[in-house]
Amino acid sequence: MDQQSSGKPGSWARFRHWAAGLHFRLVTIEDTPHSIALGVAIGIFFGFTPLWSLKTLLSIAVAWVCKSNKIAAAISVQLHDLILPFMPAIYLWEYKFGYWAMHGHLPRRMNFRTLEFRDYVHWEMFFSVGRPLLIGSLIIGLPSAAIVYFICRGLVTSHRATRAEP
Repeated sequence: MDQQSSGKPGSWARFRHWAAGLHFRLVTIEDTPHSIALGVAIGIFFGFTPLWSLKTLLSIAVAWVCKSNKIAAAISVQLHDLILPFMPAIYLWEYKFGYWAMHGHLPRRMNFRTLEFRDYVHWEMFFSVGRPLLIGSLIIGLPSAAIVYFICRGLVTSHRATRAEP
């Protein structure tokens, strides 16, 4: 059964409708464009961090401290769920960037086949992998957040300017 005969929109059409609704929610928040854009940038930044269970709470807390929009921060940190299938590759690049920043060279190839579960729960493994991963997330997350800030501020400003025109 094809898309035309079933009457249901395809996955791309559903995604576009969802993204348009999300865009509309963000640009219609009653706050300044700077506050909304800063909230979105904070959420995007924390979306790149490997602090899996704390991302939303940290983004809301930092948005509160920075006096930016907490709703925009919560919405944008959840946008990383869209790229969830790509997160292993992103975490690998974050690890490589962080390792390079700490040691001045890229890591040698790690052999994951020799690691067992008990190796993952030791603090030594947490610090040897977690520290470069966290530093790499700063290297990738900060420029991404800055770019998103300017794009979001421009979108909110232009949306409000078109609404203000008679």
